[in-house]
Amino acid sequence: MPTVLRWGPYRGFFYSNESEEPPHLHVRSGDCEAKFWLHDLSLAANAGFSAHEIGAIIRYLGSHRDELEGKWHEHFGN
Repeated sequence: MPTVLRWGPYRGFFYSNESEEPPHLHVRSGDCEAKFWLHDLSLAANAGFSAHEIGAIIRYLGSHRDELEGKWHEHFGN
């Protein structure tokens, strides 16, 4: 589960067994976790984040999307 991004209380990471899915990022803070598709930064799953936090996370990820997609392909080799 490589961590590829940290900011404030958030950690962005990949689960290494999810290479068959389209590129995505998991974000965790405390007991909350969400999954975002990288191609359009849409929310795939949310467990505990408020709508306000999701919006802030998406805005932050938007400024790092190209970097994150590159890290996905580097990690999974696809």
